[in-house]
Amino acid sequence: MTSQPPLPPSQPEQPAETVPTCYRHPDRETWVRCQRCDRPICPDCMRDAAVGFQCPECVAEGNRGIRQAKSTFGGAVVRAPYVTWTILAANVLVFVAQYFVPDIQRLLGMNSLFVALGDEYYRLITAAFVHGGMFHILFNSWALYVIGPYLERAFGHVRFVALYLVSALGGSVLGLWMDNPRILTVGASGAIFGLFGAVFVVGRRLNLDVRGIAVLIAINLAITFIVPGISWTGHIGGLVTGAALSAALAYAPRENRTVWQVAAVAGFVVLLAVLVVVRIPMITMAFLG
Repeated sequence: MTSQPPLPPSQPEQPAETVPTCYRHPDRETWVRCQRCDRPICPDCMRDAAVGFQCPECVAEGNRGIRQAKSTFGGAVVRAPYVTWTILAANVLVFVAQYFVPDIQRLLGMNSLFVALGDEYYRLITAAFVHGGMFHILFNSWALYVIGPYLERAFGHVRFVALYLVSALGGSVLGLWMDNPRILTVGASGAIFGLFGAVFVVGRRLNLDVRGIAVLIAINLAITFIVPGISWTGHIGGLVTGAALSAALAYAPRENRTVWQVAAVAGFVVLLAVLVVVRIPMITMAFLG
């Protein structure tokens, strides 16, 4: 009788290793995992990270903790002053068009009678894009070219265009109240004076030397009242409006600053609109009895 060694116990059958699939695309096999959450991700879901890859959700979660860069007074960072270039281009194009369509000045210029009797309220803004001659367009374009980019970078695109247009509107509204209703006024000078005022306010807010811009404003105000044919209402109205609005934007509290700034812009627009609504019946009654 022979003895046999005992048979080793039978081993259970090992299951085949499961191939992982992308957590966002279960039909795609992958061996790559997110470095943060360790979930499998396919090539379409891979996002480059400092080491390896991350999934879209982890990338989004990480970005939420990064504060976005802002301009000095809360707007998005301006890498190129596109608004300034756009306004410059619009002014030049309209000026060139005046030589081919002479009626542009009459159609777009500021005139209190046309605004009051014809409900042509658009003139309060469009007048800022029409000019009376070569010197007029050159001066306003030069001023915008010099100070526009500075203010656009300080306030951001949206706040800057609001400052420009509301300043232009302020100049037109003062003209609506004070100018002879029969005269036609044109030019971006109201908006430009508003930018002058804004540069002064921004300089004061940042504790910069503002004597240069103060002298420039004084010289241009003197020219306004010395040289005949210049609309002092447009210059003064734009200067006061631009300085006041820029102060509201620059000195807005940091907490909820955007809300305060939007409210400031809206408040100025409403105030100017009320002044227009109050003035229109006076002009109408004076000319229609």
